[in-house]
Amino acid sequence: MTILCKDLLINMVAIIRRQAMPNEALQNADLSPLAQRVFAARGVNDPQQLDTSLKHLLPPDGLKGMAEAVNLLEQALKQQQNVLVVGDFDADGATACAVSVLALRSFGLQQVDFLVPNRFDYGYGLTPEIVSVAAQRTPDLLITVDNGISSVQGVEAALAQGMQVLITDHHLPGDELPAANAIVNPNQPGCTFASKNLAGVGVAFYLMLALRTRLRQNDWFAKIGIAEPNLAQLLDLVALGTVADVVSLDFNNRILVQQGLQRIRAGHCRAGILALLKVAGSQPKSIQSTDLGFILAPRLNAAGRLDDISIGIDCLLHDNLNDAMPLAQQLNDLNIERRSIEQSITDEALQGLEKLIADKQNLPWGLCLYSSDWHQGVIGIVAARLKEKYHRPVIIFADADDAGLQIKGSARSIDGFHIRDALVVLAARYPNLLHKFGGHAMAAGMSLSKADFEHFAQAFDEVVRELLPEQALTPHLLSDGALSEHDLQLATALDLRAMAPWGKDFPYPQFDGVMYLVDHRIVGTKHLKMVLSLNAKGDKCFDAIAFNVDTSYWADAVIKQVQVVYSLEANEFRGEANLQLLISHIEPYNPFR
Repeated sequence: MTILCKDLLINMVAIIRRQAMPNEALQNADLSPLAQRVFAARGVNDPQQLDTSLKHLLPPDGLKGMAEAVNLLEQALKQQQNVLVVGDFDADGATACAVSVLALRSFGLQQVDFLVPNRFDYGYGLTPEIVSVAAQRTPDLLITVDNGISSVQGVEAALAQGMQVLITDHHLPGDELPAANAIVNPNQPGCTFASKNLAGVGVAFYLMLALRTRLRQNDWFAKIGIAEPNLAQLLDLVALGTVADVVSLDFNNRILVQQGLQRIRAGHCRAGILALLKVAGSQPKSIQSTDLGFILAPRLNAAGRLDDISIGIDCLLHDNLNDAMPLAQQLNDLNIERRSIEQSITDEALQGLEKLIADKQNLPWGLCLYSSDWHQGVIGIVAARLKEKYHRPVIIFADADDAGLQIKGSARSIDGFHIRDALVVLAARYPNLLHKFGGHAMAAGMSLSKADFEHFAQAFDEVVRELLPEQALTPHLLSDGALSEHDLQLATALDLRAMAPWGKDFPYPQFDGVMYLVDHRIVGTKHLKMVLSLNAKGDKCFDAIAFNVDTSYWADAVIKQVQVVYSLEANEFRGEANLQLLISHIEPYNPFR
């Protein structure tokens, strides 16, 4: 049987239905039965967990190292030191940079700027090489955002040159922590902060909250004659970086994201965000959490992938829409270029893998692909595309230098396989194979000699086969069950939208069922537009669409009934909203399956 799931062509997909039942507290809350069911399936057992007001935000003093970090920044303000923020080249790093610079300026710091390593020249994090670049600006204090927890040598180099170093990060630490003056990271040993899922921008925001509290207690704002800043004005940036980095939307992160979304919808956000929405043709008032990840984040990330993320940070720092627009347009153009490069590499990689499958060779459990022609700025996205298609850990490599002696890899993993832990096992087993690596459960980066690629590919597949249960290679979709005919309406879609924010580990609800295929056609080269009905008579129909299907299969398919997994969408066109089913999985219905 042929089964299609998003752009997957595979042999089997498991549909797993969430079974959690609402407890008494949820049943007594002012929620519809469907809302009770959806929230219970996401681990909500107290209606208070749905209140995303700022009063429920965890306090900053729960983060280890916060007092020492605030001491450094308070001293920098009092002495008007030269502070340099060292960021990362993705949307999380860009927003964390912007939050730090804007907050410190609003607190009265006169000398504060940012520096982000170019990924092609310096790589990731606070390396000794980027410290040398930073030293040219003679900073008194370096603040890392969204990086630094593994920068042992970089911190050592900075301290040797007389700089103080404050690390803010959220990545998992290695065996050795850098000897920084202060470290704020919810995932460092000994930190008891309840939310381990803060993005880099979330950690930076928490640091600024704690600093403002200290300054307020010491009458700083009154002494220098400025109004106390409202840091809620930065929550649009926090929401963007949090969603862009695909961190788990636990209760604390949902508060940060929802508060930021509300500011964007009201138009009370950074001019740079408004400019990015404008070039994308999107309206602030209707933006959803998913739009942060699919509309705004790719345009920021494109700069870091192809050029310099500083373009994106400058866009976010602007207060004036007219000033931000040219930068937003530049980011949009880079994103168009990025998509073209990404598609070309993905097509080339797929052709090679399809040949492997056609030759009846065994497809590795852990896929590693390399070409000297591939662009290292987009290999992470390509890895994600192949992971989705073949549902197994994927690492894509590209040349790391002009000489072609070193290669860099970007890895993406699947549920059930912690990619960084796997690399730890591999590095211990083959000590001289990896030059360096880092990351977390679902994504990682690494470097090695080009001559060692084949050895590494074999070793990676070996480790994957040892650590990954075979059943995990079968992709699965989580469903919130079937919907009644009463719930299949536009009002339900609007209600679900209002229950936001949705995201990683708190996913937008999707449902499954058997429907009749009344009509279908291919639109836009590879999208399946359908009319579905709950019964054979077709007397109650629903518009539906499935993206990136196998057109050779569905163009002339004579199918009466289909099994679908879908979400409810309010499709807006010319100011009018209509219900549309967004299909994430479709297959011919088999009553004997």
